[in-house]
Amino acid sequence: MAQAAPTSGGMMGRVRANRAARPTRTPDVFPEPVHLAARYGIPVVLGLVYGYWAAANRRGGGEITGWNLLFGFVTAAVFIVLSIAVATFAPLLHRELHSLVKSAFAGAAIAFLYSQSGAPVWGCVALGLGITAGVFLVFFYRYYTREDAAGHRIR
Repeated sequence: MAQAAPTSGGMMGRVRANRAARPTRTPDVFPEPVHLAARYGIPVVLGLVYGYWAAANRRGGGEITGWNLLFGFVTAAVFIVLSIAVATFAPLLHRELHSLVKSAFAGAAIAFLYSQSGAPVWGCVALGLGITAGVFLVFFYRYYTREDAAGHRIR
């Protein structure tokens, strides 16, 4: 009959040893160039879709004009720049502000799309605040359960 050899520290010594042996982050599957391409490629693709969506909402099913194309590309460019800025600078903030910045960006983006369809301003504001509140709760819960009070990742 085989039994484990006793170790110093008893049961708690084994628990501490097991925690120290676990990796703190998930392993990277992709090399660094792929991460860099995704860091800028995803906001560009989302920005182009967002610009098209805003331009389509603005024209309301009518004909496509040069001003409508210009509006779509300017909207896409602004979305791309703001998206990269939020992704770059929001993680430097505390978890409450980090959550608030990301959720405010999401709420404002959805409210802007809704406003381009000709909806009343108060409806756009209410929708934007509702989206902001919902996204804030999700992000805050995520950061609250994965960071300590100083903002260091624990998972």
